[in-house]
Amino acid sequence: MSPDVLSTPVADQPVKTSGRAHTRARAARRRRILIAVVRALLLVAVLGLWEALSRAEVIDPFNFSMPSRIWDQISTWVTHGTALGSLGEQIWYTLHEALLGWVLGVAGGVVLGIALGRIALLADVLGPYIKVLNSIPRIVLAPIFVIWFGLGPASKVASAVVLVFFPVFFNAFQGAREVDRNLVANARILGASDRRVTFQVVIPSATSWIFTSLHVSFGFALIGAIVGEYIGATKGIGLLVAQSQGTFNAAGVYAAMVILAVVALLAEGLLTFAERRIFRWRPASGSDS
Repeated sequence: MSPDVLSTPVADQPVKTSGRAHTRARAARRRRILIAVVRALLLVAVLGLWEALSRAEVIDPFNFSMPSRIWDQISTWVTHGTALGSLGEQIWYTLHEALLGWVLGVAGGVVLGIALGRIALLADVLGPYIKVLNSIPRIVLAPIFVIWFGLGPASKVASAVVLVFFPVFFNAFQGAREVDRNLVANARILGASDRRVTFQVVIPSATSWIFTSLHVSFGFALIGAIVGEYIGATKGIGLLVAQSQGTFNAAGVYAAMVILAVVALLAEGLLTFAERRIFRWRPASGSDS
């Protein structure tokens, strides 16, 4: 057999590999476009049906409002402000409370979760108390926080902290427990101390578990801030909801919900971007796309 015959498959191999990669990338791009179009059509269909049913009075437009009125309410808030001040000020007030509560809750959940995951005695002592606290409906604590800390942002931050802490804690705890024992054993064989094992093996291994909880926990932080503002506040989106409800302004309630949804989606996008930057080594899954 001649050398040319032997070399032909080897020369063609990079071309074939590149062609397959290009085909997969094109198929993935078409799928993303299809998903975006279907999502947009679904949203348009739901909003159009809602508008049509409200205008035909199949559903009560006073109670259920309609998308056009909600859009008018948002436009009014944007251009003329709200009764509490500018819309941007209300959004920032709520977002500031949620962010601060989220940071504190995440920090506490990660530290305590890793600590209990690494120290069995600490887990045995504190475990029952954490389970009892987790069984308490956190929303009912919001009125207590208002009594303790007043109508200022402190009570809303506290509500956000207790909602964020537990999902982050349990994920960090499970992540610390699920660390590959062979990695820990190899690190100890190489002379690593407990501190180095924790910071160089356990925490990096638990990072994916922690990031999973971050996606959910920021929504909980927003809920905590909104509930606290709804019960008692001087500013914020939650107070807008309470005022709209008090004046039977259904469009105002839905408009506040839309604004919160946009804020939550933007935060989710930032977290997803950060996660992909940190975990660039991890193969993309269907959910990531």
